[in-house]
Amino acid sequence: MTAHDLPDLFRFDDGTRVRERGEWVRRRAEIASVLIPIEYGEVPPTAPMGGLFETKRSPAGHLNGSESREYLLTIDASPRVEFALRVLIPKGTGPFPVILNGDACWPLNDKIRREMLGRGVILARFNRENLARDSSEPGKPHGVRAAFPGNYGALAAWAWGYHRAVDLLLTIPEVNPAQIAISGHSRGGKTTLLAGATDERIALVHANQSGCGGAGCFRWQGGKSETLADILRQFPYWFAPGLKDFIGREETLPFDQHSLKALIAPRPLLTTEALDDLWANPEGTWQSHRATREVYRFLGEEEKIAIRFRHGPHDHALADWVALLDFMEVQFRGKAAGETDEENPFRDLPLAHQWSAPG
Repeated sequence: MTAHDLPDLFRFDDGTRVRERGEWVRRRAEIASVLIPIEYGEVPPTAPMGGLFETKRSPAGHLNGSESREYLLTIDASPRVEFALRVLIPKGTGPFPVILNGDACWPLNDKIRREMLGRGVILARFNRENLARDSSEPGKPHGVRAAFPGNYGALAAWAWGYHRAVDLLLTIPEVNPAQIAISGHSRGGKTTLLAGATDERIALVHANQSGCGGAGCFRWQGGKSETLADILRQFPYWFAPGLKDFIGREETLPFDQHSLKALIAPRPLLTTEALDDLWANPEGTWQSHRATREVYRFLGEEEKIAIRFRHGPHDHALADWVALLDFMEVQFRGKAAGETDEENPFRDLPLAHQWSAPG
């Protein structure tokens, strides 16, 4: 396999280069102004909550002594947008860190919940499909796209849902506002990367097996991995319409997925991958990780980016959640880090870019 150059994260649009840490803010804004409209479409605007209703509450002792609550978020728009946020709070004295997950369209077993509660972590979940259907919506627009018409895809609508859920979490006294982590799997992982890149209140971002349009490179395709043509053939409605113009000419994109991940820097970022999930392009994800790590290194925050691999198929397994919880303990509680990137199975692949961080 031949290494492909990835766009230089440190090169300003005028050809000059980032030289000092303080200049990264301007370069980050440049990257966002190009990448987000082309790939995802602009994320809908912030909207005030027209109502915040706690609809259900169970007493402590629900699971591992936890308390379960359900909130209904009502967004003041026309038509209004509503979705539920279910919150599981561990026993003990808070405030607690939070994992916010929008994949409630899929079940989560109690073993995973108990692992979180045992670590003193709040679990908050919502169903992203209540915000935008996971379909091409050939008829009348639904949810966010009905309330806020625009040239954006479902991933942007789902990311907007994460932002509104953060609005709610910041009103809950048991929540530590500086320790809100988001996590998603597959298309949900694509969503968390975009949500984290566009909302700096999110303290930590985790994407699990997010693949094409997520943590995987467009330019670097591992064997049997999903390409841009593949994903836009089946799921064009996830993205902005203009992305299709780059099918077969990915090398002309002014960004790759390391660019999206770099928008999260210097906040903590974890990607988790399954080696047997070739469709999700674990090789390409390793390349985007290595490229993004240059930004974290330049900012003096290299310990805040990590990648973990396991064997197995395409799912959000207990091992992936444990990796996230371990990473959160390192980032939020100062515990010693375990496995390093140098134990990575792709460590011998040639670097997919030929530039390096300034200095």
